[in-house]
Amino acid sequence: MRKVNCLFSCGLLLLLQVSLMSPTTTVAQSRLNHGGKIETTYDGFSHETVMSLQKMPVSCNGIKDTFKDACVSLMVSLHCPGIQANHVNYVMLQLMFKTKAWDQRHPMDQRDLSVVVNNETLRLGRMQLIGQNVDDNMTETLGITFPYEAFKKIVAAQFVEVQVGPSRFMLRNKNLEALRDLNNRVVVAQ
Repeated sequence: MRKVNCLFSCGLLLLLQVSLMSPTTTVAQSRLNHGGKIETTYDGFSHETVMSLQKMPVSCNGIKDTFKDACVSLMVSLHCPGIQANHVNYVMLQLMFKTKAWDQRHPMDQRDLSVVVNNETLRLGRMQLIGQNVDDNMTETLGITFPYEAFKKIVAAQFVEVQVGPSRFMLRNKNLEALRDLNNRVVVAQ
């Protein structure tokens, strides 16, 4: 019973803290003009506050003739230790590739993630296979964690191009606006 009361109290404290952060911050979800869905939750098992941009379509058109007849979506989450939203420990990015062509999967040696922000190339590391689903289409989900400093460079950029192995695509303005909205949920200590 004490643990239940403690969890309830911690959850209530998180709700109060997040709601007092800024007038645009909400705990449940938010949709601005970018069309993305942002949620803030507290994970009592890992003792962290997670602010997430839920699955958002990026493009069904590759660039430079890569992954034809395929669509890519992204999910991003900022992980803050404890019940607070002013220090991000790390960022988690998931990319979902959906295609009818089975030969467009990303083998282990073709999962290196590079992001061009304006004119700087960030090499963020090798993405891990999160899941694969095969029906009429093949859906592959790749994920990676990386430092918050790299995420801040991405949201500050005017131009962002992403490459995973041979797959290349650009983030659209709506994607960048959603990522900036997510980043604006982080309260900077003054």
